[in-house]
Amino acid sequence: MVGSECYSNAPILNASSGVGHVTNIAGVNAYVTGSPLAILAIVLVSDVFGFKPPLLRKIADKVSNHGYFVVVPDFFHGEPYNPENVSRSFDSWFKDHDPGKGIEIAKPIIEALKRKGASAVGFAGFCWGARTVTNLGKAKLIQASVLLHPSFITVDDIRGVEVPIAILGAEHDTIAPPKLINQFKQVLDAKPEIDSYVKIFANVSHGWTVRYDPNDPKAVKAAGEAHKVMINWFDKHLKK
Repeated sequence: MVGSECYSNAPILNASSGVGHVTNIAGVNAYVTGSPLAILAIVLVSDVFGFKPPLLRKIADKVSNHGYFVVVPDFFHGEPYNPENVSRSFDSWFKDHDPGKGIEIAKPIIEALKRKGASAVGFAGFCWGARTVTNLGKAKLIQASVLLHPSFITVDDIRGVEVPIAILGAEHDTIAPPKLINQFKQVLDAKPEIDSYVKIFANVSHGWTVRYDPNDPKAVKAAGEAHKVMINWFDKHLKK
């Protein structure tokens, strides 16, 4: 479902933020960070606000410190959702940026990373990005996946995932409420051959991992806990 939580609390977009740089991978602009010699790659698929928010790039930098080459592609080709553009409603924008089509953008990026020398690739999806990551997991095109406050995901989608998956949900979330997250867990528990981890974080809302107030110690701590789970999951399944 499309809900206002997907685009509330819009971040500041700053193309010059982060310690990495923007390059082109498989025809897509992307923020990259970490050693280009790293043989393990992580791709972060953003929420509707795209690859420029400083907090998202800060997360990418954090992940890269654990030995990964991290890529944050511009899945929206220069047109992230802009709530200040009154002539472009969210519904209109969404029709042009269907999360179900993200896999077609992701495939050439994965191929490019493998040509570059990546021996394993993990994907994490925030909100809008979760659908792309789930579809990649269903197609077994990646080695590990993480969904953070996912949107546009069904129980059947989760049932089809064939790679290790971690799902991090929020206590306060009408798009992926705890009831739905628990249904995801039940489906995954019935597939013990696929390693899975599901957690509902207390006292947080949709978007808490990537659209938090950096001046709020509690918000920073809550986001950091989720980031740690994500990194640990990738460490477990990519650093074999």
